[in-house]
Amino acid sequence: QVRLVESGGGSVQAGGSLRLSCEASGRTFRWNALGWWRQTPGKEREFVAAIGWSGGSVSYAESVKGRFTITRENANNTVYLQMNNLNPEDTAVYYCAGGSRRWGNAYRTEREEFDYWGQGTQVTVAS
Repeated sequence: QVRLVESGGGSVQAGGSLRLSCEASGRTFRWNALGWWRQTPGKEREFVAAIGWSGGSVSYAESVKGRFTITRENANNTVYLQMNNLNPEDTAVYYCAGGSRRWGNAYRTEREEFDYWGQGTQVTVAS
């Protein structure tokens, strides 16, 4: 059974930082793209960041560029999201996601590209 388990969420003040982690088990994502998405109540899940299989390609939503950094450790089947300078608009449940396209890059950011999803971790930013 494939599982993606996020951790690192919590509550911070505006301007603060958090680092999310997502560890996968049940299959390796070494050859696949990984990503982060987020969702707030009543809204569609939205793309945040993605990283290609080798880490050589990354992409970000415009709203987080320059503040968030996605990285991966293939040896540990783990993807991270470093979030700096957080603001209240970043408040959401954050989900990690794994693709199944071999040699996946970071530029296919449609939700359909990601077949595996974690259960989500809450991030709350207070003003």
